[in-house]
Amino acid sequence: MAAQHPAVLPQAPQDPSSLVPDFVSDFAEDVFGYLPRVDQRRWADAYLRGLLTVRGKKTIRQMARAVSPSSGAPQALQQFISASPWDWAAAREALARKAAARLPSHAWTIGMTLAEKRGEHSVGVHRRFVPDAGRTLNCQVGIGLFLTSGSESIPVDWRLLMDESWCGDEQRRRRARVPGTLRAQPVWEHVLDLTDRLAALRVSGPAPLVVDRCCAADAAHLAAQLNLREREFAIEIRPDQPVLPALHAGPGAGPRPSAVRPMSALQFMRDGGFRHPYVVGVEDHGHGPANGNGNGTGNVNGHGQDRGRQVRHLNVHSSLVRLPGRSGAPSTHRVYRLLAEQAPAHRRPARFWITTLVDRRMDEVLSLIRRPALTHAAVQRLEDDFGMLDFEGRSFPGWHHHMTMASAAYVYSRLQHGARQLATV
Repeated sequence: MAAQHPAVLPQAPQDPSSLVPDFVSDFAEDVFGYLPRVDQRRWADAYLRGLLTVRGKKTIRQMARAVSPSSGAPQALQQFISASPWDWAAAREALARKAAARLPSHAWTIGMTLAEKRGEHSVGVHRRFVPDAGRTLNCQVGIGLFLTSGSESIPVDWRLLMDESWCGDEQRRRRARVPGTLRAQPVWEHVLDLTDRLAALRVSGPAPLVVDRCCAADAAHLAAQLNLREREFAIEIRPDQPVLPALHAGPGAGPRPSAVRPMSALQFMRDGGFRHPYVVGVEDHGHGPANGNGNGTGNVNGHGQDRGRQVRHLNVHSSLVRLPGRSGAPSTHRVYRLLAEQAPAHRRPARFWITTLVDRRMDEVLSLIRRPALTHAAVQRLEDDFGMLDFEGRSFPGWHHHMTMASAAYVYSRLQHGARQLATV
């Protein structure tokens, strides 16, 4: 049998016009230079180049062909991403620091990605009803934490949603190399874990957490835990979320809070519990406010207002509330601002939010709750252009390795985009 030649990595990508090789190498060294072995660092560079240069679906074979002429390159790339025992936490910390430096004024937002899978062997795959699809899918669910400014959103960390069918099956766990300490958790607990880890890194100053519908069913649990951590937030809630008016003690202040029964956020609005509405304009694609009351941020992509876009108007109602505990009395003395967005032509409000930002100007709060739309757009780009859904392996470490590499490719593209913008000034 002929001896197999070792995989050889070139020093430049297949399409030199699309990348500046030294920039890619420098970036890869900044993010993955902590890896202990030379071959790990070289294949991290190669995998990054493959994600950046290959068009369409980014399979291991296609990426290997793009970065190396060696017949052993596909096996080496697969080994690096699925079997090599490297820790992804340090790379994600490096990405978080780069994102914080690029976006000094940011919020933390949550993004979710669903990868449809056949069979039941891909790590974390389970059947899940997906409201946006209107049906139940066999899929992996990734939960990501993003740093999000008024114009862009950058991924910095990920969790894989694992249900009890995985965490309670030792054979499946062993086959997929799932850590023994991992347990089944709801989405809101993953969100807490992500924020706790990022807060511990101290990559930036305090930033509010903005969470849209992915945690709406568990908003009260998430809010209670974030209060314990003294973190400011805005969380989307369901219309049937129970709330209590934020009544104040004192003569003539009305009934005591314990005498007031909880009501749904929707009923609270229908009973006239809100102030006069604040009118805001929203572009049809839903990515953010557009000149609402003269305070909107306009086009979210940072390329200027497109006058051809249609703008619809929403009435945004605001009031102060508390959240009830199990007995119906306030669970804490914390007062929240409750927001309800309602299209003037419809009686039913589109969305409800609670936020700790009770003293902020309304336009600032509305700007914050538009930021998850930027995160959804970033997730779409990660899926379409950076191969986030193209992981072919089945292991838990492999999934995290691939998500780290896809995030690194995205961060590199944003840094290069920023450098090009500065060069044209």
